[in-house]
Amino acid sequence: MITVLSSIFFFILALGILITVHEFGHYWVARKVGVKVLRFSVGFGKPLWSKIAGPDNTEYVLAAIPLGGYVRMLDEREAEVAEEEVHRAFNRQSLAKRTAVVIAGPLFNFILAIAAYWLIFVIGVTGMKPIVGQVTPGSIAAVAGLEQGEHIVAIGDKETPTWEVVVVSMLDDAIGSGEVLIKVEQPGHAGQLQRVVRFDSIPEDLNRGGLLDFIGLRPYRPAIPAIIGKLAPNGAADRAGMEVGDKVVAVDGEVVDDWEQLVDYVRARPDKSIDIEVKRATGVVKLSITPVRVEGDIGKIGAGVQMQEMPEELKSEVKYGPAVALLNAATKTWDMSYLTLRMLGKMVTGDISLSNLSGPISIARYAGYSASIGFISFLTFLAIVSISLGVLNLLPVPMLDGGHLLYYLVELFKGSPVSESTQLIGQKLGIAMLLGMMMLAFYNDILRFFVN
Repeated sequence: MITVLSSIFFFILALGILITVHEFGHYWVARKVGVKVLRFSVGFGKPLWSKIAGPDNTEYVLAAIPLGGYVRMLDEREAEVAEEEVHRAFNRQSLAKRTAVVIAGPLFNFILAIAAYWLIFVIGVTGMKPIVGQVTPGSIAAVAGLEQGEHIVAIGDKETPTWEVVVVSMLDDAIGSGEVLIKVEQPGHAGQLQRVVRFDSIPEDLNRGGLLDFIGLRPYRPAIPAIIGKLAPNGAADRAGMEVGDKVVAVDGEVVDDWEQLVDYVRARPDKSIDIEVKRATGVVKLSITPVRVEGDIGKIGAGVQMQEMPEELKSEVKYGPAVALLNAATKTWDMSYLTLRMLGKMVTGDISLSNLSGPISIARYAGYSASIGFISFLTFLAIVSISLGVLNLLPVPMLDGGHLLYYLVELFKGSPVSESTQLIGQKLGIAMLLGMMMLAFYNDILRFFVN
């Protein structure tokens, strides 16, 4: 219950920050160009708190449904405007001013991401050095020539200090050319070697299998004891009576030496009952667990390992001075924005499964999980979601900021605003598209919730 509550809390906290920043962008620029702002609302529905303040008597609202927000401006299309205030109505502003107000929301989301990444780089983030562990025989990684013990130093021309950078850079190239150039160093050998990983397709669900699993590569990790650190509520292990702190000592009579051995055994036996012996304070207990079959025909019992301290030789710290951190934060935000846009494009063309689309349930789980790891992890989560929100809002879909910008582009070439009847049709189409996307995201969330 604590996990669920913490996920809800950090989900609402993250949404509150993202929505406030986005709407503040609209609000701040509107005020700067002379538009009168009537209401600034974080959330929809019934107001939980409101206050009227400022020279324009703007109403500031915190509403009950935290899934969005809005800035209501003076506009003749919505209500009658007094003659002395007509010049402050949004619809009376020049095309340039209206465009600036609309684009400010997504722009502020990108600024938030840059600020988050800047803080991360200044504080410093510790990751795991990308040293190759197990390579599955016959896999994409094996065909490329990757070998256990090799240190991945770069993907193309981009240095890779951690596995996180490796995965993001690899995905970027895989979506683009389908060919990933990997530069590696071998222990005891001078110089670098090159490996080329070729992708004929992208994993159908990046939320589960992951890119490294897809190519048949595992990061090197020292042997980790098979001690249960967490259990998925109502998962196969939870239902069978497994407890946090249990040490798995045997499966089907076979001695378990480490966590990786247990994972391999479970993954290879979807829908097959396994006799597991665990050692706990009260003694050895025998359990019967049937791994659930998940996408990719692998077994999963809904159990996580008890985290161990990372050995110093595997740690890699990414840290910069303030000026260099700002440059790297801006570059990181651009790279992640471009990657997000390309992934959305691949979803539209069918090259990437729509099952990768996440809704509020998944986002809430990620929010709680990232916050449980630490401040840096939550900041990273915040930056990624802020970028996604910025990119999504710039899509040329009616009802989104990008839809308004599309109308303004037409107005620029047409010489007059898009007719209200056309905008009404666009709104209906936009609502239908957004509802369809939301339903699909909820569907994906529900599948992940029950499968995981």
